[in-house]
Amino acid sequence: MKSDKPEKNPLRREAEYFFGAIRFFTRLPVPAWVGHSSDALDRASRYFPAVGLVVGMIAALVFGLVSLFLPKTLAVLASMATTIYITGAFHEDGWSDMVDGIGGGWEKSRILEIMKDSRIGSFGAVALVILLLSKFCALIELDPVMLPAALIAGHTFSRFCSTTLLRGLDYVRDEGKSKPLATRIGWGELALAGFTTLFALRLLPLLPVLLGCIFAALATLFLARMFKRNIGGYTGDCLGATQQLSEVAFYCGLLCKYS
Repeated sequence: MKSDKPEKNPLRREAEYFFGAIRFFTRLPVPAWVGHSSDALDRASRYFPAVGLVVGMIAALVFGLVSLFLPKTLAVLASMATTIYITGAFHEDGWSDMVDGIGGGWEKSRILEIMKDSRIGSFGAVALVILLLSKFCALIELDPVMLPAALIAGHTFSRFCSTTLLRGLDYVRDEGKSKPLATRIGWGELALAGFTTLFALRLLPLLPVLLGCIFAALATLFLARMFKRNIGGYTGDCLGATQQLSEVAFYCGLLCKYS
């Protein structure tokens, strides 16, 4: 028996998934008609790199505007501060929580308990400082002409790296902020996420972007193996940590051509 409820227009449905991802991962406003449900957020995973594309474009715009009046170092700092603000430090928080858990816990239950604690520990604080400093140092070493494209590609590809965990690992919590994402995404959804990523990567020269992707992929594989070994899968903090480390690794890969 067919449902009397009319089906949504496919384009409107996909737009709802996209804006749902924007709302979950950023502070950016979304249209009022966008609904909210666990099922929609689960399907929005294909648009995680698209969220990175938007965040990266904003970062590039801020860098370009500030660099018209101030030195490159301050323009990079303004760009980083902007992305942290519009994402609510969502991924940075995941990075520090993950390091606290892995660094301070000896078994799965204890690691997950530490990760869930909203307080930041010594491991997480030190790791966050090192990560942000590494990102800043890498960005200021890039050619100013290449830097806007690098920001767009870095934010996009790093979120694709996180998306691959949704395909390759299991969600290990019974509940949590990323529980709606716990369903493994299909190959088709991963391919769509990859298509968005390729669009951003084409902004950069071939050799640097290949090196950047290799570095980011290695960082992702390293973390995925560590997550699998220590907790048997991933949590929301693991996704954020993967995004952060793979982004820094991507920028470092871009620099190999010039070192």
